[in-house]
Amino acid sequence: MATCTRNVWKVLSGCQKQLLSACGPSYSAVSQAAPRTLPIRTYAAVRALKKDKKEEKKKEKKEKPVIDDKDRPKPYGKTAWVPVDDVYVKRFYARVTHSAADSIDMLKRFQKLDFTPADQPVYIDLKLDMKLEKKKKVDPFVSTVHLPHPFKTEMNKVLVFTEDSGQAQVAKENGAAVVGGAELIQPILDDEISADFYIAVPDILTKILPLKNKLRKKFPKGNRGTVTNNISQALQSFKTCHEYLVESDCFVRTQIATLDMPSEQIFANLQTILTDVCSRRPASFGPFVERAIMSSQTSEAVWFQTEGVLPEAAQADEE
Repeated sequence: MATCTRNVWKVLSGCQKQLLSACGPSYSAVSQAAPRTLPIRTYAAVRALKKDKKEEKKKEKKEKPVIDDKDRPKPYGKTAWVPVDDVYVKRFYARVTHSAADSIDMLKRFQKLDFTPADQPVYIDLKLDMKLEKKKKVDPFVSTVHLPHPFKTEMNKVLVFTEDSGQAQVAKENGAAVVGGAELIQPILDDEISADFYIAVPDILTKILPLKNKLRKKFPKGNRGTVTNNISQALQSFKTCHEYLVESDCFVRTQIATLDMPSEQIFANLQTILTDVCSRRPASFGPFVERAIMSSQTSEAVWFQTEGVLPEAAQADEE
């Protein structure tokens, strides 16, 4: 019995050795990694040439090619680029953009054909590109310009805030509509007194702060020239100036003339306003005006190009 038991243990121990030798990893005394010979560089590396950043920024100005619509394929979904007749359906053709001078002549022709008043106002509607670098943009602004050919028949109404009797006398002599001090605050809040422009001397500025929410953009500010001690000069400037502002973040809608004025005078007023608008953003960011429309009180809107309106120096900067 004992002999059988020893034989069974021998068999089991032998099977265990075979299983361990089959499943375990095998190691060898000799390394399997073959020796490698690294390449030796016997020459110097070529140094990368640095491009001049100034030369990259200075790009030659390319002339805009003149596009001939005759041989161009018709626009998608339209009949042609330009109609061949004076009577056509607008939705079948691409939008036509006219020059500023032609737009003025078109408005004058519309007035004669429609038998509308000749002294009706002429408006422009500009859409501005307010973007700057990264996430910055041009803030909506209010500006005043002196048109070479004024179209208003009456002077602007100017109110002067001052408590000095001498300054009040100077304001009255130079054509101020209303002159006074802190006693004008309540009538202005009650809409009993109003004006086109409000001028204040620096000494009274802290006393009229309750009017800031009421007047908003018309509240006297130093950067607009409405806070000054030179009341006579400020009155001469604001009585005859033309004011425009940016609405809805990027639109300028303002009157530039009346339709009965000569075409040259309307064009000069348009040029003055566009030059002042384009000076509000650096020219390095490209054209400021994205879209320009001209119309009269009773006519249809005419899209016009601004390239031929700006002076040569400003136009070169815009490009």
